Amino acid sequence: MNSGTAEHTGGPAEGDTFDAGAGGLLRQPKAVWATAGASVVAFMGIGLVDPILPSIAKGLDATAGQVSLLFTSYFLITAVAMLVTGFVSSRIGGRRTLLLGLALVVVFAGLSGTSGSVGELVGFRAGWGLGNALFVSTALAVIVGAAAGGSAAAILLYESALGLGMACGPLLGALLGDASWRYPFFGTAVLMAIGFLCITAFLKEQPKPARKTGLLDPIKALGHGGLASAAASAFFYNYTFFTVLAFTPFVLNMSPYKSGAVFFAWGLLLAVFSVLVAPRLQARFGSLKVLGGSLVLLAADVLVLGYGSHTTAVVCTILSGAFIGVNNTVYTELALGVSDAPRPVASAGYNFVRWFAAAAAPFFAPRIEGWTDIHIPFVVAAVTAVLGAVVVLVRRKSLTLPHSRLRSSGGTPMAEELETRHATEDSVAVFAN
Repeated sequence: MNSGTAEHTGGPAEGDTFDAGAGGLLRQPKAVWATAGASVVAFMGIGLVDPILPSIAKGLDATAGQVSLLFTSYFLITAVAMLVTGFVSSRIGGRRTLLLGLALVVVFAGLSGTSGSVGELVGFRAGWGLGNALFVSTALAVIVGAAAGGSAAAILLYESALGLGMACGPLLGALLGDASWRYPFFGTAVLMAIGFLCITAFLKEQPKPARKTGLLDPIKALGHGGLASAAASAFFYNYTFFTVLAFTPFVLNMSPYKSGAVFFAWGLLLAVFSVLVAPRLQARFGSLKVLGGSLVLLAADVLVLGYGSHTTAVVCTILSGAFIGVNNTVYTELALGVSDAPRPVASAGYNFVRWFAAAAAPFFAPRIEGWTDIHIPFVVAAVTAVLGAVVVLVRRKSLTLPHSRLRSSGGTPMAEELETRHATEDSVAVFAN
């Protein structure tokens, strides 16, 4: 990265990573495609249940608040697992960590489809969250280690897998869930089993990191003011994000097909703005200005979503994907580059904090509606987005990326270390978006 542009805000300069690596994107070994394909399915699991939440509530005779716990249990376990993933992968290696995560997802996704009560389903989703955390937190390091064409192409492939998975999850949930709410869970188990076989066949074991990660290392890393600020801001933002993802389906109250189409369009915007638009906005305005502005716009969008007509709510739900895509990219860059902690440790500490908000929003949103009315959960979500922007404004000096992190051949802070084998091992635990 050329540090001459936006050096005080952490924004990338000319020639971002995605441009630099696009030429080698398609010329990858089978191991990379196997891992990337499994990553798509892993990210699909996040939004899979969106279109079928009302169907699950009806099928299991549960309330919206009870069904929303599917997200709460999933992300609560994911948050805690952030303290474990680096510990595990640094001891057993990337390939075995991926396979362990995939095996857990296959088992618990399949069990989710057999649930006889909402309590069982919530419990199985928790196990699914542990497996997904182990897999996704290791996938980027494995892809970078096995990819051809440099780290830039590998990062682009990973981000593309993330965006595609977030877009296709609701679509798969709608297509299979129209027949039965159980089928999306069985479908995911089958796809992840295929991913398990592909990684077993095509991916060789990656070298273990030179230094093993301790369980408390991520907590200690949060002692850095910049990383703590990024995590605090992301905590407020994630509350807004998952109010949209987990509560809006009940507000829209649409059939699985229509709801799936809405969130598919939402996911497409998220992918496009995360991979293509965000780096260019950062190059022009700087990361902190882009992040603050995007958070304020997301707050306005969510507020209109809560008070608008049904058609307006649909449009605002889809539009929120653009702001969420931008925010995800910038937050990831800040978390990985703002401190001098090893990348897996910094990422784990950051994600440990922010995923608690992803667990809290689905729990509180329907209860706030019960205490007040259907509009107030979106008012709260708008306020939390603004609070995220306030943290960015107040802590902007702490959030400035160090000079050493800004300079890289690939164009983003991540590329600096990922160009070397040591950096590849240091990127284990990136549960990026």
